[in-house]
Amino acid sequence: MSKTDSLNQVREAITALDNELLALLAKRRNLSLDVARSKEVDIRPIRDTQREKELLGRLVQQGREQGLDAHYVLSLYQNIIEDSVLNQQAYLQSRANPDLQKQQYNIAYLGARGSYSYLAASRYCQRRNVEMQDLGCKSFDEIVQSVESGHADYGFLPIENTSSGSINEVYDVLQHTSLAIVGETTIEVGHCLLGHKDAQLKQIKTVYAHPQPISQCSRFLSHHPNFELAYCSSSAEAMEKVSQSKDKSVAAIGSAEGGALYQLEVIEEELANQKINQSRFIVVARKAIAVPEQLPAKCTLIMATGQKPGALVEALLVLKAHNLNMSKLESRPIPGTPWEEMFYLDLDANITSTEMQTALQELERITRFIKVLGCYPSETVSPTQLSHSQLMIEPNTSRLEQGTTSTQPEIKRVNIDQKPQSTQIIHGRLNIGDGQFGAIAQCRLGEDPQHYIQQAKQLKEAGFQAVLITGLHTVKDAYALINEMKRALEQFDLSCIISIEYENELSLAIEQGELLCISGKQMHNSALLTQIGSLHLPVILERNTMASVDELLASAETILANGNQQVILCESGIRTFNETLKPTLDLAALVTLKSTSHLPVIVNTSYACTSDTLTTQALAAKQLNADGIVLPFSLSEPEEEQALLHNASQCLREIYHSESD
Repeated sequence: MSKTDSLNQVREAITALDNELLALLAKRRNLSLDVARSKEVDIRPIRDTQREKELLGRLVQQGREQGLDAHYVLSLYQNIIEDSVLNQQAYLQSRANPDLQKQQYNIAYLGARGSYSYLAASRYCQRRNVEMQDLGCKSFDEIVQSVESGHADYGFLPIENTSSGSINEVYDVLQHTSLAIVGETTIEVGHCLLGHKDAQLKQIKTVYAHPQPISQCSRFLSHHPNFELAYCSSSAEAMEKVSQSKDKSVAAIGSAEGGALYQLEVIEEELANQKINQSRFIVVARKAIAVPEQLPAKCTLIMATGQKPGALVEALLVLKAHNLNMSKLESRPIPGTPWEEMFYLDLDANITSTEMQTALQELERITRFIKVLGCYPSETVSPTQLSHSQLMIEPNTSRLEQGTTSTQPEIKRVNIDQKPQSTQIIHGRLNIGDGQFGAIAQCRLGEDPQHYIQQAKQLKEAGFQAVLITGLHTVKDAYALINEMKRALEQFDLSCIISIEYENELSLAIEQGELLCISGKQMHNSALLTQIGSLHLPVILERNTMASVDELLASAETILANGNQQVILCESGIRTFNETLKPTLDLAALVTLKSTSHLPVIVNTSYACTSDTLTTQALAAKQLNADGIVLPFSLSEPEEEQALLHNASQCLREIYHSESD
């Protein structure tokens, strides 16, 4: 038998197995609908996370016995569970609204076939097993008008993107429509450069694209300044223009799936600035829907507060008092009323719940305008995670006789001999360790979100790559303020680091922070360190002012031992009981840490340095091979900001100048 024949036989066997797998997946999906039917009778929640953990743990173990990687099995079944959850939700939703069910729906969306809106709409209908009659529109207004007039049953509107943020035009349209939001869906956005067959990147002169993809692919486009950008009303229009031109020097930005509809081929892929690029769409209809109580629901509402200090905070405190989680807060100007804004809120709640109804009644009394835009099932399915120990291959201890102990020395993961290559932490523009130097601004969280954009802009211009936010416990609604601050930082590509000064701040920090910082006062909290060790977020571990270097390394060891290898050590000063009672930077500890551990070490000057000693101490830390510096900047005291910003800017200029020397 020839090698070709043998290979063909193997491929045929793989094809046969793939067919069996697809048949089994379809059977599993049908069984999950039987589960939904039982939950319809018993009124039980869609998700049972405890059972999911037990299921995943068992499958990972069985997969390991079959020689399968634990992470591979986990990822595979997380996707299967997500599909099962969404299908069960769609089934129960349809059962709760029988008068709205049809076999065919007219769907209005932006652009033509092949646009991202078209792909979102078609996938939404496929999950519900209904036929889609598509109605391409040229603008968001036209989509809304099509639904309002009855020409379309549903309209699909893109509301936000993980790369370019909120789509303000859609929020403006929602102010002036009587339509209700009845659903949402999120799709992966894979931007590609599409052209004619055999077209080469070097041939491209003109690129057609919608403004949103242009914004989301700005880094790729900046590397090709010779491209002439031609703006289009949708990605479908861009692809159509290229298809009709027959010119190999023109290209479009769109999806590979959409490009295939226009006989275009992929020239370059993965153009987006962010590796994970998703767009969320809302679904609007003429009539609101009922959401079964066992489904996770969202409520979207708009409100205008009075023009008085603290009006927004007062409204948000109502939500906090009724334990309502706000997953989004957006503001837009009110036409005709300068300096006034309308606020859009997404709340994780069902409109029929007692908490939501009571909160709405209280908000009606303190706001100038409030309107519920819709209540609909949430399609955000958070994957169930396993502990790091469940994913690791456990050592075989069966050969150790009872009463005996291993003679192998204890492994110290922090030691440089365990990892000769220095650890490097990278997030966005922040790059710390292995010869890279990071600059972080430390800010106390202020209560005036209106200044966040300007402050973020100043920090970016000063040369910072990240902001460390402290003082969560000093403000009334840390969640809303952090959310606004994070949005401001994202606009200027600044990483958001949240300091955990009290243990109860952990959940908020995990949800909103891109990096975490364990304050010195929590350095000895072993339970907290263990929790941090199970996360996948980079963490800065600050040395307690009374702790030794060995104690700092022991705390870092706890985090590493529980799985999280993205640890940055931070020296911020020790107590020496001097006359000023200020801590003193222990630069000798910096030298010790750099010589004994592979972990990056940064120095925080915010507590131990005065304005007179700041630059000198920071330069000394840099000369002693610190991997980064934290400099103070105020968000709560605006009058201090300019002086602190001047000192920080001057300090960074001298540090960067010393690098070039």
